[in-house]
Amino acid sequence: MGQPLQGHTNWVKSVAYSPDGRNVASGSEDHTVRIWDTQTGEQVGQPLHGHTNEVTSVAYSPDGKHMASGSGDHTVRIWDTQTGQQQVGQPLLGHTHIVKSVAYSPDGTHVASGSYDHTVRIWDTQTGAQVGLPLQGHTSHVESVAYSPDGKYVTSGFRDHTVRIWDTQTGEQVGQPLQGHTSWVESVAYSPDGNHLASGSSDQTLRIWDTHRQTGEHAGQPFQGHTEGVISIAYSPDGRHVASGSYDYTVKIWDTQTGELVGQPLQGHTNSVAVVR
Repeated sequence: MGQPLQGHTNWVKSVAYSPDGRNVASGSEDHTVRIWDTQTGEQVGQPLHGHTNEVTSVAYSPDGKHMASGSGDHTVRIWDTQTGQQQVGQPLLGHTHIVKSVAYSPDGTHVASGSYDHTVRIWDTQTGAQVGLPLQGHTSHVESVAYSPDGKYVTSGFRDHTVRIWDTQTGEQVGQPLQGHTSWVESVAYSPDGNHLASGSSDQTLRIWDTHRQTGEHAGQPFQGHTEGVISIAYSPDGRHVASGSYDYTVKIWDTQTGELVGQPLQGHTNSVAVVR
């Protein structure tokens, strides 16, 4: 569909669609966030400047009026998508290492961030204040965070090969760590109904977990087909399919019921596919 969106001067680490589908935001190693018109491919406004290191993750608020970004500068920033200004005046400070992933709560009142400092933190999007204590339990870098559709839980994927689920009200871990991957968990995503959770790993597989079991068991067999690590995953709106992006330069689409590939891999990228949405 059209030409590549060009303007960044270094690798693009993260992309996110606006809720209305009219825009795409991208975060890059050039320290900027850019917003693009999906119809014309043109950049909307000026780059969003403020981070002093690579932008590793971007996420739109549910109403599309704001955007969160995480960075190698250890901060989270919240932006007004109309003006390009930071909504909360100062960066959100607390992490002591790279912020690898950010995610909005379904109601837009909170942002979760996962960091290489081994913690997940939750922030109030109006005040910029951290909510409660950091969510701790992992023994390695946090690679990905995702909210459940009802906002009651935050899930995180880690380099210790596990997926963990947290209660957003109590900050307590729910059940046992989800174990089965044999390498880093690079990405996590909830199904639209919240009944399942998908994880992608450097072990080249996807796994689907039943969120109601809370026993650390995965549902069915791993989805196998990538020849390099799985970096990013996303559910279809009806939950029947999962898309995965990989270091093998392909995007694959899977049937969530059977674990079978749907059609042929989507090819054309000349480097790792870091994000799918």
